[in-house]
Amino acid sequence: MTAFLFDLGFYVAAPFWALMILAPTWRVTRRVITSPLIVLPAVAVTLALLVPRLGAVWPVVSRPSLEGLETLTSDPGALAALWAQIIAWDLFLGRWIYLDSRERNVHPLLMAPLLVLTILLSPIALPIYLLVRLAPWPRRLGNPGRTGAPQ
Repeated sequence: MTAFLFDLGFYVAAPFWALMILAPTWRVTRRVITSPLIVLPAVAVTLALLVPRLGAVWPVVSRPSLEGLETLTSDPGALAALWAQIIAWDLFLGRWIYLDSRERNVHPLLMAPLLVLTILLSPIALPIYLLVRLAPWPRRLGNPGRTGAPQ
């Protein structure tokens, strides 16, 4: 069951990433990604893995130590819960980056690799995006969610 939930954590997030990366200007993408609820499936996977282990997890998160974390992550279920939490967080962060970049009219061809980097290494992608958003991007004309709007 742990391996199934580990895999499921990725599969429930992947469609949202695909929309942001492969169809960023499609109005359906904006409508879907605007909702913060898109992270709930990944959060549900996290909870399914975490709740049965809460007794072991709570001491580690309330009084963190490297040794405690090392011991906790030797349990595949706890490690899978941590991974599902990372997936949920990365999706929440990617959602913000996507919405902010569309608002600022950052070109989708620049954003696609940055969103992929957010999936893989969000602590590197975030500061890069924070620099990208400082650039003076041209104002968007018309409805930003419409396909065919000036890029």
